[in-house]
Order: sequence, then C-alpha cells, then structure tokens
Amino acid sequence: MELELTSDQDLLRSTAAKFIEDACPLPTVRLLGDSETGLPPDYLRTVGELGWFALLVPEHLGGGSVSGEGVRELASIAEERGRGLQPGPFVPMNVIADALARSGTADQQAGPLAAIVAGESIATWAVATPTGAWAPGESITAADSGSDFVLSGEAGLVQDGVLAEWLLVTAGGPGGLSQFLVPTATDGITVTPLKSHDVSQRFASVRFDSVRVDGTHLVGNAAGAAEDVARQLHLALLLSVAETVGAMDVLFEMARQYAVDRIAFGRPIGSFQAVKHQLADMSLSLEAGKAISATATRAAQAQRDDALEIARMAKAWVGDTGIDIAQGCFQVFGGIGYTWEHDSHLFLRRITMNNLLYGQPDYHREQICVGQGI
Repeated sequence: MELELTSDQDLLRSTAAKFIEDACPLPTVRLLGDSETGLPPDYLRTVGELGWFALLVPEHLGGGSVSGEGVRELASIAEERGRGLQPGPFVPMNVIADALARSGTADQQAGPLAAIVAGESIATWAVATPTGAWAPGESITAADSGSDFVLSGEAGLVQDGVLAEWLLVTAGGPGGLSQFLVPTATDGITVTPLKSHDVSQRFASVRFDSVRVDGTHLVGNAAGAAEDVARQLHLALLLSVAETVGAMDVLFEMARQYAVDRIAFGRPIGSFQAVKHQLADMSLSLEAGKAISATATRAAQAQRDDALEIARMAKAWVGDTGIDIAQGCFQVFGGIGYTWEHDSHLFLRRITMNNLLYGQPDYHREQICVGQGI
C-alpha cells in the first residue's frame, strides 16, 4: 500500500512484518488450522505489547500511536497481516477498542478495554445475520424490560466467537440500534463453531435466547448507536480491505515469479503472450486495489465527509478484483496450484472470506447509489 509512511510508521510496519515472520509464518499458519485455538501461544498478548490494539485508544486510557495517525498505522499492520495470512480477531478487536474508547462507560474502559489493549482478553463483534449478511439490528433485537434489556436472535460469522470473553452486540429495536458489551459466559448465550472456508481464521454463530442485561452493559445510548455502528463499519472496511490487498500482493508475486521460473517448450511460461497478458491485467488491477485502499485510508485519517463512501468503493473493488486475481493466479500455476501443499489456495481462501465480511461488494455498491449510512 502506497501510504507514504513516516519513519516511525515504517518502523512500526517493519516490526510487525518481522514479528509475523518469526512468530507465525505460513508453515505455522498451516499447522494452526488443526489446533484447538488457531492461535500460537501468547500470540495476542504479544501483539498487544506491540501496540496493535492501542492505536485508536487515547493515551489516558492506555493507548496511543507512534505518530498520532492511528488509522494509517493500523492499515499498514493490516496489510502485513494479509501478507502473512495471520490468525486472530485483529479487525473486531480494534473496532471494539475504538468503540469503547469513544462511547464506553468508565467501568468498561477500566476493565474490558484495558484488557483488550493489552491483548489479555478477546472481544469480538456480533452484528451479521446468521447467513453472514450485513444488516445491523435485523437478526438480533433488544427489548426494553424496565431497567433491563432482553437480547434475542442470532449472529453469524462472529470471528473467534468460541475464544472470545466479550461480545459487542449490535441489536435493533423500535427506536433504533443499541449496542451492548456482554460476557460470552452470560446465561442464554450459545456459541457454536462454524467450519470456515478460510483455514487460517475461526468463526462461530452466537445465539441469544432471551439474554437479560442491565444498563451497565450499554455502549453509548440506547436506540442511539447508528452513528457509532457506521464508524465501526468504516474502520472494519478499511482494515479488511488493507488485509486483502496484502494477500493479493503476495499471491500475485508468487504467480509472477512462477511464470519466470517455470520452463515449458524451452521458454519461461511468462514469455508466452497469453500468460504475459494475463499477468499484465492482474498487475494493473492489483495496483488499482492498492491505490483505492490507500485513498480510503487517507480519507479516513483526514476525517473527510466522503470517507465512508470511499471505503465502500474500496471494499467493492478489492472484494471482486481480489477473487479475480486469485483465480487468475491459479491459472498461471496450473495443476500445482490446486494441490493442498501449494500455498496459493490459502490466499484464495482469505481473500474470499474477507469478501464476505462486513457487506459484500454488491451491497456496498448499492449503498453508494442510494446514499445510505450503514
């Protein structure tokens, strides 16, 4: 991603890349697919020490960024995570950290937020429908019951829901959206692991059977969370797009290098016109993806009025183009690309899964046309 990072920001990025290379390279990612948690030991605690969950949290709450441009820094880390297909709930943890820093109560900031920033506690976002569609408040409802609220419904594609200690629940009601920070162990909550297309990430469905919570669990105002949810979506789009761009970049470079190294009929296959043209087209699409991702990040950092719209454009372009590039790379690799031992399918799986999260491309194109908020 061409973000023109400062020296401090570039040091943060290179430190993230070095950590990923040492702690969780691709061979380790493969092995973790069969593990109980899907995470290396103390992985989240270590990245918490590196500041991955603190960049949007003010210093007085235990956070801080190296340059004061937390969105840019997070995007650069997200890209490195995509390049290394890193596990863990990086996007929801940062979404929730930002939400609690802005709208959480003093107790939520002193307890759960501090633990999230340190990587000592896993929090994830329950917002999508059971099928994974982006429709905040449609599949989970919050009924006002005197001084309490009763949560009912089901959320799907909840990242690392089985491991999470806290859920940020986005629920609908007669007056609008409300959000609650709820312990996963609360009575009436059932977490069911899902079999994920992406072997490097874990997802679950979470069911709420008349879960009763009091007002201390509210994040922000009851029936007044629409603006907060829009901001959370914006951040999630930026980070998932940056991560996808990182995965696209590595996969394309793998295919390009293979086209140089693979000899057929006495020549590198990349010298044949059909392969050469295909690589050129994919390269152009990749550079466009990098450009729109960087533009979306700059717009968000500058708090431009059209920043969410640009993030939607980035999601729509990168979501579709990423899959096209991944399929094109499979064609360059030929038969070897379809084997389990080859890494190309791991990148295709991550790119495809990211395409589904936080609204698919068609949804975001529609929202751009109609000009709706979330």
